[in-house]
Amino acid sequence: MIDLLRKRRSVRKFTEQLIGDEILELLKETLLRSPSSRNSQACEFIFVDDKSSIEKLAQCKPSGASALNTASLAVVILARESQTVAWIEDCSIASILLQMTAQSLGLGSCWIQIRGREHSEEKTSETFVQEILEIPEEYRVLSIIAMGYPQNAPSGRPFSELDFNKIHLNIFPLRETD
Repeated sequence: MIDLLRKRRSVRKFTEQLIGDEILELLKETLLRSPSSRNSQACEFIFVDDKSSIEKLAQCKPSGASALNTASLAVVILARESQTVAWIEDCSIASILLQMTAQSLGLGSCWIQIRGREHSEEKTSETFVQEILEIPEEYRVLSIIAMGYPQNAPSGRPFSELDFNKIHLNIFPLRETD
């Protein structure tokens, strides 16, 4: 797992190569095996491979969704909020496990944040996605994971760039403010 983390970076440009059925099944299995709070299994997932639908999803917010423009797959991560108070955490876990599995299979991915984002002054990104994919109101959309084969595989973050000042032992140390 550490090797995957060392190599993983967000990919925002993908080739036109489609993702094969065997890999799609592994991605689906990953999501269905994702842990959830109190085993609520509240998360649900929409696999979108229709290019015109993906292009519509790319319009979900003014910036930050451009990776969808070349993605061959968009996976929408959602949950029924009434099923668990931990729906955000559960969907986040599923999202990152999906990204790590994609990395292990030679795919690139990019997390597109939906919850808490605005499509326009009149509409949230979440409502926009719900309308496009006909998602009932009682479901909350956390993210869309854009996926495909990377045009250029970006290098992972070098060890020398890791900020070990963010690691604390036993207590959070007092610091002088800037």
